[in-house]
Amino acid sequence: MGVRGRTILCLAALLAGSAPAGAAPKHLAPVPPATTALMAARNMAPSAPVLLRAYKQESEIEVWKRAADGRFVHLRTFPICRWSGQLGPKTRAGDRQAPEGFYAVAARQLNPNSAYYLSFDVGYPNAYDRAHGGTGSALMVHGTCSSAGCFAMTDRQVGEIYALVRDALAGGQAAFQFQAFPFRMTARAMARHRTDRHIAFWRQLKEGSDRFEATGREPLVGVEGGAYVFAPYPDPAVEALAVARRTEEEARIQALVEGGVEAVRTTYADGGQHPTFTAMLKRASAFAAMASPAAVTGAVTSATAYAADGTPAASPFSAFIVPAGLGDVSRPEALALAGREVVVIPARRRPPPPIHPIQVAAAFVPLPVIETEPSPFSRLRLAEEPSRLTLAASPAPSRPFFLTGKFAVLP
Repeated sequence: MGVRGRTILCLAALLAGSAPAGAAPKHLAPVPPATTALMAARNMAPSAPVLLRAYKQESEIEVWKRAADGRFVHLRTFPICRWSGQLGPKTRAGDRQAPEGFYAVAARQLNPNSAYYLSFDVGYPNAYDRAHGGTGSALMVHGTCSSAGCFAMTDRQVGEIYALVRDALAGGQAAFQFQAFPFRMTARAMARHRTDRHIAFWRQLKEGSDRFEATGREPLVGVEGGAYVFAPYPDPAVEALAVARRTEEEARIQALVEGGVEAVRTTYADGGQHPTFTAMLKRASAFAAMASPAAVTGAVTSATAYAADGTPAASPFSAFIVPAGLGDVSRPEALALAGREVVVIPARRRPPPPIHPIQVAAAFVPLPVIETEPSPFSRLRLAEEPSRLTLAASPAPSRPFFLTGKFAVLP
């Protein structure tokens, strides 16, 4: 083994060492000081309720926390290390689909003894899933970068998320809402995916998303007739904000479609991951191409020089070492085919708006007098002498844009 390989393996062994003596058990570890300071700056109590939002296409999980004014405020965004399947809801056990919808997570769904560091069950199948015959169970947010229908994070990431939701549930929140979406539910995204077979379902998700974003209040979710329904907020002023947002978003979608925005279908070989982690794995592969096979095997399976939030560790070898807590990445070969857009309806340029004729009042409107000189090319008497052409708007209301003209010889 060369010097480079021995150095990497030694560094890997040091970084992969056990937790410091006297450290709290992982499921009782406190929220990191930086996040605690952020909560204080945003007027959030550590035990205040939380709400989580997951986006497949962007590969992100957002943590929102309720501030003193009663509104949920964005606290942190965590990149997802791996999710599996396609855009769209989970329907059956074994389809590798990560779920989409509105779920409730109570304290009993937290698993401090997870095989994937720490985890919590998002609550699939919910009432909507059961109404559509959905099967499957144990759909988690967990550590280790391997997914078969779950949202897989790094160990450090899931440790912080776990601590945030644990403290909220211990503070009196009966269950926190977990919102899972195919993508950020913008008007443009909805217009571009308007031909997708899941669009009717996604319109339901967008209504809940819009209500939350307009008000900062958790949407009041129910299921009726196999569809998500949302009860009005008790406060009429808050409900008015939600209704206004829905009206504005529907108008935006219609304007985009009428304006000729393309329609697409986004395909995946088997899910995706945040670009942060994709870049890390590419750097590890680049190192693998340079080093000896023995050195590569040791470095890739044991090293932990990257911080779990994507920040490189302070190491001269950090660009060549697999991130901490990644574990075995599920189906890495599928990542090269993640998020490919197939254009179903090409974009078209919006035709210019019609030019409407100038509306002129029915009353007589004098226009400028044009003085003319005799023309050598005309045989008309009018052209043999200086003349005056007077233009005026027609007084006929039915034809306000026509002009009349009168010719007279100047005295």
